This record gives sequence, structure tokens and C-alpha cells, in this order.
Amino acid sequence: MRKFHVTINRQFGSLGRPIAQRMAEQLNVEFYDRDIIEIAASQTGLPLKRASDIEESASKNQFLQMCFPLGIGSGNERDTLFQAQRQILLNLADARSCILVGRCSDYILRHAEHLVRIFIYAPYEKRLKNCTELLHMDGAEADRMIKEVDAARDEYQLQYAHYKQGDFRHTDILIDSSMLGVEETAKFLSNMIIAKFG
Repeated sequence: MRKFHVTINRQFGSLGRPIAQRMAEQLNVEFYDRDIIEIAASQTGLPLKRASDIEESASKNQFLQMCFPLGIGSGNERDTLFQAQRQILLNLADARSCILVGRCSDYILRHAEHLVRIFIYAPYEKRLKNCTELLHMDGAEADRMIKEVDAARDEYQLQYAHYKQGDFRHTDILIDSSMLGVEETAKFLSNMIIAKFG
């Protein structure tokens, strides 16, 4: 099979990360998600927790706007972190086939020759159930996290890629994970990758 890259964006609670992990196992390729933020944190000198907070916080967050109304401080840290992650993603893609989750990887690798961009979503009720049953959140916490994390991811994507996650003009496959569940969704997507890249 020729070298290929799969990027996966996902709604919170849609089980996109475990689907990506299973795909990596089925396709026998590397899987990168939080690893990227850890490498970027070490390269930029930011503590890991601070880097994670910067990455997940939406730029419209009122607290950040009050603290940095002119885009200094956290804004600069966020840009520095993004540029570090961008270079890491490009280096990984240049070296090997891999599956990359989030972090605007679909945008950063948009010119890659053998690229498939996937967006994983699910109905709100299914995501709420996943959060309560699999992540052991209570209903109120799950509802809040779904709204806040989706908003933060969309804001991050808009800031750097200039489009929201799941925009069909920048996505090759949109799939509802609740139709087949983790294992069968991963298998379905892996079979598509094999069919495309041989």
C-alpha cells in the first residue's frame, strides 16, 4: 500500500478517537492525537497543562478576551503552539502513513497527495449517552461538555483553517458513528482506505 494520510475531526462524544485508534490498528499505521500537543509543548517550552488549555479554549472565551483584548499573551502562545503543531504534523506526514486526529490536520495536510479527510458525528442523544455510559459523566456535565468542546473545536478550526469541522467542501467522508458503532465504523472506513490506496 502506498503512503497515505487520514485526518479525523469529530464531534465530542461521537467516539471519533477510539474509531481512529481502531483504524490505525486495522491498517497497521501510526495514530497521533495528544502526542502532538505533548511534542509541541516540549518544543515551545510551555507546560503540558498550559498547552492543553490553550489548545482547547475557544478564542471567543470571555475570560481570555478580558485578559488579552488586543491578542497578546495567550493569543501569541496559541499561535506559537499552532505553528509548532503544524510543523510536527508535516514532519510526521512526510515520514510515514498515519492517522491524525484534530488539530487542523485536514487543513495543514490539504496539499498532501494521498489524503482522506473524515468527519465523525452522531446525534446529540447518542453522544449524550456515550458521555454518560462510557465516560461516566452525569447528564448536566455531558451536556455542558458537548456544547463547550464542540464550540472550542469549531472556533479553533475557524481561526486557523477558516472553516468549521465537517464542512463538506473540505471533507471527503462524513459519517454517523451511531449507525455501526466503534468497531464496525472503523472497519468500514479502513476498508475504504484500502480500496482507495491499494
